[in-house]
Amino acid sequence: MKNSGPKLFDVLGLGCAAVDDLLYVPSFPRADQKVRVERSLRRCGGLTGAALVTAARLGAKCAYAGRLGTDDYSRQVEEDFRRESVDVSHAPRSPKAGVVRSVIVVGERAGSRNVFYQVAGLTGAHDTLPAAAVIRASKVLFIDHYGMRGNLRAAQVARASGVAVVADFEEEEVPLFQRVVDLVDHLIVSQDFALRMTGETCGSRAALALWRTTRAAVILTHGAKGCWSVSPEAPDTAIGYLAFDVPAANTTGCGDVFHGAYAASLARGEPLPERIRFASAAAALKAMRNEIPRLAAVKTFLRARPSSLRNAKFTYVPPPTRPSPSHNSHGSQESNR
Repeated sequence: MKNSGPKLFDVLGLGCAAVDDLLYVPSFPRADQKVRVERSLRRCGGLTGAALVTAARLGAKCAYAGRLGTDDYSRQVEEDFRRESVDVSHAPRSPKAGVVRSVIVVGERAGSRNVFYQVAGLTGAHDTLPAAAVIRASKVLFIDHYGMRGNLRAAQVARASGVAVVADFEEEEVPLFQRVVDLVDHLIVSQDFALRMTGETCGSRAALALWRTTRAAVILTHGAKGCWSVSPEAPDTAIGYLAFDVPAANTTGCGDVFHGAYAASLARGEPLPERIRFASAAAALKAMRNEIPRLAAVKTFLRARPSSLRNAKFTYVPPPTRPSPSHNSHGSQESNR
């Protein structure tokens, strides 16, 4: 069943929201040593939380309908969402629920970070909420691997109603994982996660292994190296896009920004290459400035790079028979004339 009624939201998110405490240190110490914290900050994060804030800053009308608790951390997430114009009126509250709490230690010299997180209480999608009418009244449903029973229900409602399902997964050893993955039509995961899921040794082949005829896109992100994509236009070909070459201050959360920007672009109805270019630009700005960009900044960035990324495209076409595990193919350069 397809729903052509009015849309309340561009992006509706059900997954993980978090309170992140970031500690910036010059470099990581060896064991049993001390290191001075140069600066610190607290922000709202999480796979879905950061993606929604990004989409909202990039012009999408967003809502969060995952679980929230009654503790101070949940209240802070709710306040941050409201400040970013993310609607929380459909988020169920319960004393048994809570948000993820993370401590992220950033080594500034190497540009690396370690994440220490704690899941307190029920987190992510509720089993039976929000109402199906809220899901149908959204252009994009955004989920992750938190609250999989609720994700399954919501994805079923979305797919039956013509609502695009975008997913960001980092764990596969969770209940109902395969059933939920099969309902995702825009699967965007890291290359490392895809290699683990598929057992492949090459990103292009992993992208093809995750492709289904029911999907609209498979995208594997790989940080500064760019991403692989497979789509209905060329279902037997993995197309790679090199990332924008920028000086990175901090790459923490760049993947979440990519997801949020992609969802915002999808809600506007833009074609896949433009979605990838827009999302890559937003992620590049996040890496450069260590903050989630706004729409004007992304537009300015793209105007200054009219051909970047689009011309740095290469393809991997699989051979007629499956290569042996020792085969190492990274595709061939393709000029964009």
